[in-house]
Amino acid sequence: MAIAPEHACSTLPNGVRVISERMDALRSIALGFFIGAGSVSERPAEAGVSHLLEHMLFRGTASYSSSQIDALFDELGAGINAETDKESTVLSARFLDSHLERALPVMAEMVFAPLLSDVAAERDVVLQEISAYEDDPTEQVFERFSEALFGAHPLGRPVIGTRESVSALDEQRLRSHHARSYGPAQIVVAAAGSLQHEQLLAALERALAGVAAARAEDHVSAEGAPEPIGARVLLQRKETEQYHLCIGARGLARSDERRYALRVLEVILGSTPSSRLFQEVRERRGLAYAVYTFSSLYGASGELGVYLGTRPENLAEALAVTLSELQRIAGEEPSAEELRRARECAKSAAVLALESSGARMGRLGASTLFSLPLLTIDELIARIDAVSSEDCRALAAELLAPERLCVAAIGPDEETLAEALVPLHEQGAGAPSIELWGASSGSAAGSVATSPARLPAIGRRDARRRR
Repeated sequence: MAIAPEHACSTLPNGVRVISERMDALRSIALGFFIGAGSVSERPAEAGVSHLLEHMLFRGTASYSSSQIDALFDELGAGINAETDKESTVLSARFLDSHLERALPVMAEMVFAPLLSDVAAERDVVLQEISAYEDDPTEQVFERFSEALFGAHPLGRPVIGTRESVSALDEQRLRSHHARSYGPAQIVVAAAGSLQHEQLLAALERALAGVAAARAEDHVSAEGAPEPIGARVLLQRKETEQYHLCIGARGLARSDERRYALRVLEVILGSTPSSRLFQEVRERRGLAYAVYTFSSLYGASGELGVYLGTRPENLAEALAVTLSELQRIAGEEPSAEELRRARECAKSAAVLALESSGARMGRLGASTLFSLPLLTIDELIARIDAVSSEDCRALAAELLAPERLCVAAIGPDEETLAEALVPLHEQGAGAPSIELWGASSGSAAGSVATSPARLPAIGRRDARRRR
């Protein structure tokens, strides 16, 4: 992995990779342990085990009880958190530079030697989290969208698991998952702030003195790229005031060099107040409060979509306008002024996001974990400046072709959705049936035809955080 001069990178004898960046103006340190295992590396019967294990890191170690961990970080005035997503788990904290020797050993023990006892209590906490999540269609619709895109592939499963799968998780399964997922070769320690790399290495070597060297089997391999499944429409029936809908397609893998064009394309299409979708759907027509583009990049695939929340009587028109804008961006190059504004916006967002130690630590850890180049800010700006109008149009034409589009929605009935989908059929996407997502089975169950003959014409998402 190529790194910039301001970064220092080492590998400990046991295989843990360490990367840091000194920020002279700060008196704090952001520290993170990045584990290369998330929901995509889970077996189907243990869906949600990565997320539950992340919770269990806070339940205590041989040296520190759960309450002692909480009290210590409160005493340090430090924030400690953890999150799980599709392909990784992260434990991170931010504290004063004088507290490194107190915070780091506790975090290291939490990662490498959690007790993993009292599972039932934390499992109940996660079940409560699932209940809260099920009450929020603005979050749940993104899980349905992933399922529509990726089907039975692990990328299509919710990170948090299901009520059934989490209820079946016990101490033995957690220990087995920890043993195969938290090996030294799968872990990156990243830090940014007021510290020297040698200081970090010395503290880690003391804290990890008892951690054995990585073994060849200390590696969790996720499934390969998901098989194509074509256009799909998935509806979860729920008595909501609005329809919550995602429309989009599989996107780019994180190593795809077109990811810089994707940033610019998202700005033009729907990630800012001056974007096409925001202006056409919200500002000019008042059809929705929330409309925006979103994307996720994974190792073997990705997502690109539009979120839309609108009342049933507005769904058909709002979706027709959205589809029209998708078709327009795929068929016509953005104007020179749009491109200039979008590139400046993308550059500003990228650079401003790196002006905190936490963001820099996160970039260091993720880039090292996933073997991505660590560009300097000037290099990052140059990549965005190199994006052309044709790059945006061509990428949209490839990714957002009508025959590739999938739809996921949460709302009261399938007939309203079926009527709203007519313009998609008229663009040549065919007429996929609406699959009903069964709340009891946790999967698609049944279908409703959406043939145009019987119908009138016409924005870490994935991540689950512990606290």
